Amino acid sequence: MKTIKIMPCLDMKNGRVVKGVHFMDIKDAGDPVENAAFYEKEGADELAMLDIAATLENRPTRLEWVRQVAAVISIPLTVGGGINSVEDIEMVLAAGASKVSMNSAAVKNPELVAEAARRFGTDRITIAVDARRNAAMPSGFELVVAGGTTPVGQDAVAWAGRCEDLGAGVILPTSMDGDGTLAGYDLEFTRAIADRVTVPVVASGGAGTLEHFYEGVVEGGAQILLAASVFHFRTFRIREVKDYLRGRGLPVI
Repeated sequence: MKTIKIMPCLDMKNGRVVKGVHFMDIKDAGDPVENAAFYEKEGADELAMLDIAATLENRPTRLEWVRQVAAVISIPLTVGGGINSVEDIEMVLAAGASKVSMNSAAVKNPELVAEAARRFGTDRITIAVDARRNAAMPSGFELVVAGGTTPVGQDAVAWAGRCEDLGAGVILPTSMDGDGTLAGYDLEFTRAIADRVTVPVVASGGAGTLEHFYEGVVEGGAQILLAASVFHFRTFRIREVKDYLRGRGLPVI
């Protein structure tokens, strides 16, 4: 088993870190620069920063947020939200991001994934796959875009497989049914994608207990464990999570 990584996530709106439930009921969760520096000091392996309003507001990612956060950390930074073109990717990487995460733009134009992978390298391209349960889909999960607001009539697991074929280096699935609920990762969805692809999968959406992190790896098949609420509101410290996983036999740094 490869080393498991812990990835706090900064959901950004109006220059602040926020957190909601099912992408709704947004609450303030602090300053992004302070949070980023704190998480690196705490032992985070990577950091994600998502401009959650960019797509809905039809604008690119706020590059000043990327620059400010990148300036205070040395761990890899994945940035998503409002990335719609190769030019957008180039600017976000130039602002200090290590990787970019795309969702809506990739669904709209799958060739963008292939072009981005060719130009910047597979390891810099993460595809976020947001989904809701829908029994009409072969996998039981329907792809949604625009911050989880718009179903697109595609099977989410099949889409993840296609993204790997196009050149994505990481798949980040989030179940809208579980996001922010602290009820645990959607293990069925995460495992379905982990079984479909060979690239690293990020467990995302719903971590609320130490056991949930363990389940994300053992049952969900994830290599990277993303969480927001439990870290922002200091329910758990990152080292506490790592100690727990290590104690249960999982390889962590």
